Amino acid sequence: MSSKLVLVLNCGSSSLKFAILDAENGDEKLSGLAECFYLPDARIKWKLMGEKGNAELGAGAAHQQALDFIVQHLLTPNPDLMHHLSAVGHRVVHGGEQFTHSVLIDDAVIQGIADCASLAPLHNPAHLVGIASARSSFPDLPQVAVFDTAFHQSMPEHAYLYAIPYSLYREQGIRRYGMHGTSHYYITQETAKLLDKPVTELNIISCHLGNGASVCAIKNGRSVDTSMGLTPLEGLVMGTRSGDIDPALIFHLHDVLGYSTERINRMLTKESGLLGLTEESSDCRFAEDNYHSLPAAKRALDIFCYRLAKYIAGYACALDGRLDSVVFTGGIGENSSLVRELTLSQLGLLGFKVDNDANTRARFGTAGRITTADSTPAWVLPTNEEWVIAQDALTLASK
Repeated sequence: MSSKLVLVLNCGSSSLKFAILDAENGDEKLSGLAECFYLPDARIKWKLMGEKGNAELGAGAAHQQALDFIVQHLLTPNPDLMHHLSAVGHRVVHGGEQFTHSVLIDDAVIQGIADCASLAPLHNPAHLVGIASARSSFPDLPQVAVFDTAFHQSMPEHAYLYAIPYSLYREQGIRRYGMHGTSHYYITQETAKLLDKPVTELNIISCHLGNGASVCAIKNGRSVDTSMGLTPLEGLVMGTRSGDIDPALIFHLHDVLGYSTERINRMLTKESGLLGLTEESSDCRFAEDNYHSLPAAKRALDIFCYRLAKYIAGYACALDGRLDSVVFTGGIGENSSLVRELTLSQLGLLGFKVDNDANTRARFGTAGRITTADSTPAWVLPTNEEWVIAQDALTLASK
């Protein structure tokens, strides 16, 4: 058993995604999800060495109870896993400008993550709960924070500033930060290998499409623009998030329609996107399965893909005239051949021609080029944020 194992934790407000990986080769020993925290049906499911299992955590259980279960029922009976853990890596959504790379967690780092909580109110507080629980469960292991925002700290000023009073940036740090940086970083490294190019010479547009979605323009291996902003709400249409809107809509909802700010926030973050447009489901598979039979599903997917195509076309201007590839990743990007077809069909001006057979094959974990030989390349690549987190955690823990 390798001594390079890392426990990777991704803590949400009501869930905990976990995995144990060999940081050197990405081999996954354990993966799972604990969910429905604070509810009567809190539960956990896992795959350990290829064997699946599930259990109830008990009414009201949350992060600490989930980690206790992992230690007692999954790790303790498997001492090879337990004794070869070298670190715990935590995904943290927002690091503001303070964190430009992964760091060992100490009290100052915890305070810094807390200071960024207002920028990611649905995420950072949950990360802090998970970090506290992990420090309690694994007091002897180094804990490492890996930030979604870090990869985007290379964006130039003209890409990250909003056209609002500059004092708000200078004094309050209000600017565009971007998310999904760990995924976009991984895709950058893997695409460079596929295209046999040095990372420092790679120009791509990475499309991480899932319940949360973002696009990243990557020039010479570095993020130069991305669609999410101060918070994860800006940019593309997502599962329940609106993405870009006219800011004055908020005033109309509040002043004319009488919506409270709390209701507006809930609407834009939890009731919009694919859910708002279909009025039935936030799951892209619903829209895809019903695209040809249900007008609401067609409407939702057409808007989703049009917005995505606009971002891809817009980000071409950030790459100084050379686009090596567009890359699709994330749950939707990796699995929805229809989303990819609808999106690329609107980008003929950039030279994209979909290879329908290749596009159909590139699903469910299968990578591949999905455009014809005479087309600008587009690829599907499964992302692996957990491996990046494990690698960073091991590197820092070994210092």
